[in-house]
Amino acid sequence: MQGQLYLIPSPLGEGAIDHVLPQDVCRLISTIRHFVVENERTVRRFLKQVNRDIDINALHFTILDKDTSLSQLPAMLAPIAQGHHVGIVSEAGCPGIADPGATLVALAHERNIRVMPLVGPSSILLALMASGMNGQSFAFNGYLPVKKNEKTEAIKRFELRSMKENQSQVFIEAPYRNLQLLDDMLAICKPATRLCIACDITLTTELIATRTIAQWQKSPKPDLHKRPAIFIIQG
Repeated sequence: MQGQLYLIPSPLGEGAIDHVLPQDVCRLISTIRHFVVENERTVRRFLKQVNRDIDINALHFTILDKDTSLSQLPAMLAPIAQGHHVGIVSEAGCPGIADPGATLVALAHERNIRVMPLVGPSSILLALMASGMNGQSFAFNGYLPVKKNEKTEAIKRFELRSMKENQSQVFIEAPYRNLQLLDDMLAICKPATRLCIACDITLTTELIATRTIAQWQKSPKPDLHKRPAIFIIQG
């Protein structure tokens, strides 16, 4: 009997597991012995939160990150042919979304392996839900370019698209560049464009606020330094 590939969401930060993962999901995770992960140390800690009695040393971990080559992927699915389930765990949030796990999921489909997404937190969807912006038409654009002129053009392009298509534009930034990105948006976007900042989602320090650019310009800037954040704009 062939195993299955499970996509396992992980918490978006330090906090109680039962706040973000259903008990049924936790019980299922406890039955899996083969894991594909971005960071083994983080996942070991996560699995101990899921089940404090789990035997970590009996589990098998394989690293899948931005440096993993395509030639390494087949071996990650090998346990499935032997009847074992394999779980992909992202560093935070949902595997396959802004995450290298998507390449392994694509290979699983090519090999007719059943892919099972599990319920858990997605910072992108949670931010969009709470933003008050268009949830019927939206685009997740990942990271903006680092170079100043390219980033400026990207912000202008997303703002124009949001106005023309009535489409929410979602993007992220490396946490240590959040404040720089905010300054850029406040300088580039039109005063009436709405901007949602969603930071530390599901944590006790959570901040989710939607205001126009003009309103943000008149408000104290939120402390976003080194805090995971989602940005959404709609003109």
